[in-house]
Amino acid sequence: MRCHMPAVGATALAALLSLSSGAGAQLALSANDGKAVLVDGVNTVPAHPAADSVTVIDLNSAPPKAVGEVPVPTSVVGPPSSVAIARDESFALVTAATKVDPGDPKKLVPDDKLTVIDLKASPPKVLAQHQAGKGAAGVSINRAGTLALVANRAEGTVSVFSVAGNALTPVGKVALGDDKSGPSHVTFSPDGKTALVTRDGDHKISVLSIDGTKVEYTKRDISAGLRPYGLDIHPNGKIAVVANIGTGGGDADTVSLIDLEAKPARVAHTVTVGQTPEGITLSPDGAYAAVSVMNGSNKPKNSPFFNDHGLVKVLSVKGKELAPLTEAKVGLWCQGLAWSKGSKTLLVQCMVEKEIMAFSFDGKELKPAGSIKVNAGPAGIRTAEP
Repeated sequence: MRCHMPAVGATALAALLSLSSGAGAQLALSANDGKAVLVDGVNTVPAHPAADSVTVIDLNSAPPKAVGEVPVPTSVVGPPSSVAIARDESFALVTAATKVDPGDPKKLVPDDKLTVIDLKASPPKVLAQHQAGKGAAGVSINRAGTLALVANRAEGTVSVFSVAGNALTPVGKVALGDDKSGPSHVTFSPDGKTALVTRDGDHKISVLSIDGTKVEYTKRDISAGLRPYGLDIHPNGKIAVVANIGTGGGDADTVSLIDLEAKPARVAHTVTVGQTPEGITLSPDGAYAAVSVMNGSNKPKNSPFFNDHGLVKVLSVKGKELAPLTEAKVGLWCQGLAWSKGSKTLLVQCMVEKEIMAFSFDGKELKPAGSIKVNAGPAGIRTAEP
């Protein structure tokens, strides 16, 4: 399937990007994996993979539209938080957890790439590429724009990079467990003094302490559910939400709310959402959590757990509890989500259709509001932190 995005001239794109830090403008970035297709429930390397890429999306447009594309290595492996955008939208970071095995084009092997994209350039361009760790997956930038962290799924570590402007310098790594512990996503508290790391390999959420560029594992682990994966922290820093993807055995899986005000932080509430909650993100106002649920859409068609559609669910956040609010059908093997600044638009990535679905949200219901076709499977998406 070819991309049907409209052609955007350099002048128009430059104008959009120059406004991106203004009151009304907002960018979302979708990382698209061309080397992964779903063949009857099996993640398969196609004979002629499309190039991996990052699509730049104007969320200020109605409906949202693609305004540019950059060739960048990425991967569907890991939670769909393989993109991070600086708060001023000047640059972005994209990880690549896998690459095609040089010795066998039908197989994937762990990758460690972390790519820096200049979003102020017209068109956006790659500035630099760094090595994180094996299986580089979830990535985040602190709100001050001075530090970046990468969860390395195949290594049991978190890579630390200092940031000056849009230049990264490797500082070191934080060891969490062995290479089976599966660090998946890492995200900062709003004050930048703490970070949480999901570990889907050994069912833990680890707490990191941060002082400047000194990042340490506190040895405090939180237990939320089976295979904690996607993660987001509320803009007020008082709670976090985590998607527990489970074992893939057809059981209903869960989303948990973590009370970060408690001493020590702990899980305060858990709700059931269905099979395999792949991505999770809080709305910028913190009132809602959106969850993409596989719903068995990634299973073989003869599986008793197969469904011919995924689901996007919105949960309301009420104090230290979550409550189901609304849901909508989406495509197959859907991944990440991104809210607009006003929490009125929600993007959902669907791998099989190579499509990013847009929904309008009025606080009660989700309604279809357009879509964006991309050249490869959309596998990770973020906006800048509120």
